[in-house]
Amino acid sequence: MVGGGLAGTECAFQLARLGHRVVLREQKPQKRSPAHQSNALAELVCSNSLRSDNPQSAIGMLHAELRRVGSLILRSADETKVPAGEALAVDRERFAAAVEGRLRRSGGVEFQAGEVTAIPEGVVVIATGPLTSPALTAALAPLVGEKLYFYDAIAPIVSGDSIDQTIAFRASRWGKGDGADYLNLPMTKEEYLAFVQAVRAGAKVTPHDFEEPRYFEGCLPIEVMAERGDEVLSHGPMKPVGLTDPRTGRWPHAVVQLRMEDRAGTAWNLVGFQTRLTWPEQKRIFGMIPGLQRAEWVRMGQIHRNTFLDAPRLLARDLCLKSEPRIFFAGQITGVEGYVESAACGYLAALAVHARLTGTAFLPPPAVTALGALYRHVTGEAHPDDYRYQPTNVVFALFPPLEGRVTKSDKRERYACRAQGAFDAWAASAPHPVSAAPAPSVAQALTPPPAP
Repeated sequence: MVGGGLAGTECAFQLARLGHRVVLREQKPQKRSPAHQSNALAELVCSNSLRSDNPQSAIGMLHAELRRVGSLILRSADETKVPAGEALAVDRERFAAAVEGRLRRSGGVEFQAGEVTAIPEGVVVIATGPLTSPALTAALAPLVGEKLYFYDAIAPIVSGDSIDQTIAFRASRWGKGDGADYLNLPMTKEEYLAFVQAVRAGAKVTPHDFEEPRYFEGCLPIEVMAERGDEVLSHGPMKPVGLTDPRTGRWPHAVVQLRMEDRAGTAWNLVGFQTRLTWPEQKRIFGMIPGLQRAEWVRMGQIHRNTFLDAPRLLARDLCLKSEPRIFFAGQITGVEGYVESAACGYLAALAVHARLTGTAFLPPPAVTALGALYRHVTGEAHPDDYRYQPTNVVFALFPPLEGRVTKSDKRERYACRAQGAFDAWAASAPHPVSAAPAPSVAQALTPPPAP
């Protein structure tokens, strides 16, 4: 197993659980990528949120299914979660410690630190993610051909005690959760437009001449959005909809939302503020936001390159490389986007490797499940023939369409109920125990299964 991120740790854990001996090779602590800050396995770089836990959303369905199969990542997230409305957000340090601790206690994983510069012998899973090292990329190049990439930007984090609490107000959008999981910094129209102009004019980190920036639409830098129009940010990460300022009784013109980074609220993430502004410009421009004039920054935003394969063309149905079947791939390098999706892909790769090693058939989850929909994306089943393969989160567009007439209000429940029925049927063929679905309704919050 090459890579100790969310896909690699999930895959290693599941293979050990299935009785296999796994060697997990991770370059940290000897070497870090530019985006990594710690030596921990399963480090969360871009955000501490695993997004919505609502089991009638596509990502919430994926949470539910991973809980049922005994996911290392979801169980660790449930143990270390912090308040975030209906989202599943975690304390980063405690989360990473929980993942590594459970992996070490599994008894089937041997850890080897140090950069992997050549493809190891035997059956290999490459789970090196969007920051695959140049040396390993070069080793893969003869097997995968054209190198594909786009740019992903990460948001800054501010110290909680430096936020002006006379300006910030606590509220979740539309009052979801306990209504106090986010800090909100309201802006007038004049303040907002001045901020947009400053973002446009601010100095940015420029990519090398030989690199063509291609951004994932679900994680655009704020300056890219600002260039698209004056009000784009106020309809995106700075939208005020559902957030009433208690001092005015009205929605502001725009809002900057801050989300907890840890249980104690000592650090807060600027939601949706991934950026390629230079660090001095970030401090200056973000200091224009009401409530952040005296901000102390825990981490500034930065950009990093994402590397991924043209998976539908290069990978076989069991996620191995067509040109070298002993090599499997998992996680963001396959073209899935997001923490949970990476873990899910690691789980699918573990099932595929187990099938190969035991001489049994690989049976992926049904296409109507969230796990199956993600598999459809990677294998190309979810896309038309002329689709230009790009990374994506799990979304309902990846699922097979619902049959018959479906009202907009019923659509999510129909997707969820269909998925649960198909998942229940598939679970009987899984090579490991799968927990029972929660009762009585998929619409209810899910509880983690017992430890495997």
